[in-house]
Amino acid sequence: MRSVPTGAKVPTKFRLPTSENLIPIRIDIEIDGQRYKDAFTWNPSEVLVFAKRTAREMKLPPTFITQIAQSMQSQITEFRSYEGQEMNTVEKLLPIKLDLRVNKTIIRDQFLWDVSNFESDPEEFARNLCRDLDIEDPEVGPAIAVAIREQLYEIAVQNVASARETRISKKGRRERGTEHALASKMGGTALDLMKLLGSKTSVVRRRREWDLYEPVVDILSNEEVEALEVREERNARMKKMLDEKDDGYMIRYTRM
Repeated sequence: MRSVPTGAKVPTKFRLPTSENLIPIRIDIEIDGQRYKDAFTWNPSEVLVFAKRTAREMKLPPTFITQIAQSMQSQITEFRSYEGQEMNTVEKLLPIKLDLRVNKTIIRDQFLWDVSNFESDPEEFARNLCRDLDIEDPEVGPAIAVAIREQLYEIAVQNVASARETRISKKGRRERGTEHALASKMGGTALDLMKLLGSKTSVVRRRREWDLYEPVVDILSNEEVEALEVREERNARMKKMLDEKDDGYMIRYTRM
């Protein structure tokens, strides 16, 4: 693990605090009453080839190919827009929360992740968690890894903004001829836990939180899954209608 001084913000180039800088991709497309949802990690390659293969395997109409490719490309472009930018890294443990339904399996969990460890592996953690919890559905592990990477992505983006604010702040302090250091409240805690658990540890469950944040796994019946999917579909359609309604108001407002 690449360690950093306790409480010190160290600038580095943008990347997720993981061994592989994979992009979390989430797709939710509906065309002519047919819906395609998926979430996965992506090591950028040929997007259009993937979209065509997905449409063929899922027996989706050809109209989905362009939409899938565009959705993926927009997320990849956003991710790449941060590449090369500096971000602050600080030795800190931050909470990662899971609240997922994959097919019949519902899993809820919360734990601390060492965001200064650039050798961590969300996929390996997800596999181990599924094994420990006796989760047999092979789609649950990848879904957990995606959820972790999405949260680590948000943290990395916040660290880019933090580095930008630090540069502006330092410039202002230089102009005033004064300097002061910013300290992290959790830095000492992170360092002590890493000394206790070893430098390769990325995930920590605090002893006092074992009962409070014990992993919860529920297996739904077919009837429960159907009822839940109907409710999710209804909520998705309602959200889409509200979004379209808001867009209509925006267009009318801009024309006034």
